[in-house]
Amino acid sequence: MTAGSGALFFARYAYAPNQLGYCGPARPETLLDCVTTGADAGAIRAIARGFHGAWPYLEILARLAGVADPLDRRVVEAYWLGGGVGDTVGAGEFGDALLAHIKPQAGHYWKHLTPELVGEAAPNHCFHVFGVYPWSRLLGPLHFEQPLHVLDNCRIRWGTVLERDGDHVVVRNRRLTWDGGRLGLSEPRVDRAAVAAEGRTFLPGVEPGERVALHWDRACDRLTAEQVERLRRTTLAQIEATNRRLARHPGPGMNGGP
Repeated sequence: MTAGSGALFFARYAYAPNQLGYCGPARPETLLDCVTTGADAGAIRAIARGFHGAWPYLEILARLAGVADPLDRRVVEAYWLGGGVGDTVGAGEFGDALLAHIKPQAGHYWKHLTPELVGEAAPNHCFHVFGVYPWSRLLGPLHFEQPLHVLDNCRIRWGTVLERDGDHVVVRNRRLTWDGGRLGLSEPRVDRAAVAAEGRTFLPGVEPGERVALHWDRACDRLTAEQVERLRRTTLAQIEATNRRLARHPGPGMNGGP
């Protein structure tokens, strides 16, 4: 399996939430093997199908973009980072297709995917985090720390490596902010992120100045300048779409909300 394969790309970004027990079947060791040693792509395909959030996006995006394989590198990259082949699919078209796909099996997990939400839909992970997950709806003027923490760590962030520190890197990145009524991004700040798991590194030879993708507590991939721009554009667009919804439907304690 080549470094450019969609299965490897999926495993890189899926490992952190899977290892934490948030998403997908309990197979973090197989995802880790894929990232660090090149495990069988077929095993990753079976795991990816068990990600009940990500897999419908990959299937629908591939179909609408005219790509045969949901684990095609172009489809997987567009899901995690935005842009790319995702830009060839209209947001409304994707939202309608996702709603039609999920409606027969809709349950608690998908309860916020309603026709009203289609207006802010996008064929990427950022929409899923801010739109489908409940956390943006739990932001209030006083008690917002936990939902903000989850939103910030579940989204894919970008950062610049400042130094290597053992199994971690020190990175400069922008974190999600909440001013009591609107989401935004902070000025650049310094954080630490893991680059290794069980003694195996995700980013061999990572050096200061490199741009990296961050998911939960991990730096999971190197990013090009073009990928950073796609991720930045996708994130800012989704934040603004979320802010418009929150202005219409305030969260707990906001403007007379419950």
